[in-house]
Amino acid sequence: MIIPDTKDWTWVLHKPCPECGFDAATVEPGKVSVMLRENAAAWHRVLTGPGEARRRPEPQVWSPLEYGCHVRDVFKVYDERLRLMLTETDPSYPNWDQDETAVNDHYADQDPQVVASELVEAAEALAARFAQVEGAAWERTGSRSDGAHFTIGSFARYLIHDPVHHYWDVTAPTR
Repeated sequence: MIIPDTKDWTWVLHKPCPECGFDAATVEPGKVSVMLRENAAAWHRVLTGPGEARRRPEPQVWSPLEYGCHVRDVFKVYDERLRLMLTETDPSYPNWDQDETAVNDHYADQDPQVVASELVEAAEALAARFAQVEGAAWERTGSRSDGAHFTIGSFARYLIHDPVHHYWDVTAPTR
């Protein structure tokens, strides 16, 4: 992924993604629940549809299955992080090495049908938790291990780019 500044993660909150075009700045955090459910349904179609979910378009590019595993796990990790933000004061999230997870969990060897179901389930859990956020709770804070600091509102907008971008990764016609 090409990003405007690799040292500044906040670009995704203020500028359209130069690859997928997603503009998180236009997202109302309260709509993220709906967006998560819609995205999960689209992923389900990709993983269970007629295409070859295990086929990598290029050796160094993940297959739809591998991206689907990643998105499923992002939903699970972010659900736990959101839970922490809602129940603790300014928590620091445990570190998550997504590359290590992909290798250790053998993403390429998982069953696309199972991953599709797990992804939808994880998205629903996260969407339900976001749907409970109201009023001043959107300003509650939390931090990643790298020091990135979020409100629940910015966390929602930052999060939603990931599954949208990866869906684009597997469905863009130029890919």
